[in-house]
Amino acid sequence: MKLICFDCDSTLSSIEGIDELARLRGHEVFGRIEKMTEDAMNGLIRIEDVFGLRLKAINPTRADAESVGRRYIETVEPTAKSTIDRLRTLGWTPVIVSGGFRQIIRPLAEHLGVARIEAVDLSFAPDGSYQGFDASFPTTRSGGKPEIISSLKAELHPEKVVMVGDGASDLETLPVVDLFIGFGGYVARDKVKRNSPAFVTSLAEIAALV
Repeated sequence: MKLICFDCDSTLSSIEGIDELARLRGHEVFGRIEKMTEDAMNGLIRIEDVFGLRLKAINPTRADAESVGRRYIETVEPTAKSTIDRLRTLGWTPVIVSGGFRQIIRPLAEHLGVARIEAVDLSFAPDGSYQGFDASFPTTRSGGKPEIISSLKAELHPEKVVMVGDGASDLETLPVVDLFIGFGGYVARDKVKRNSPAFVTSLAEIAALV
């Protein structure tokens, strides 16, 4: 098998899930969370320094998660589904590897036909209120995505692994994949563009590279 791993936020969809959760809490919270997210994606601050703080500030409910899950589908990258379908015919198995949240990403994954999601679990009380997140999951900290890629390689023994993403956390996988493809369809980050062996602005360009 051949494994192709996609980041979710600003790659498979135009939005950042954590920012959309924050948007539900009003302009002030949204502005604060958006700045933290952008700094982390540009590698200016460590993911672990903001991960829990963002969620604590937002205090998302189960209903909030479901709402943002629908937003992912509404804002899906236009060529994502056709690209993943094409890659599958070429022998590639798609996986979503994200610093976002499994429950929120699942509707998009189902829409795209991606069976496996490597993302952070949220927990909710029976009344739907926020209880916490899985702080042990690798993508809650810097270096988490390479750790997940290494685990997937050990489990699945793929003959080739490709990673596609827009952020600094995605670029960290460069040493453990056969090809890293930077994505700039929504946000072209200088660090990612400068250090990516390949860089695209549409997911439709990927099939020709792999």
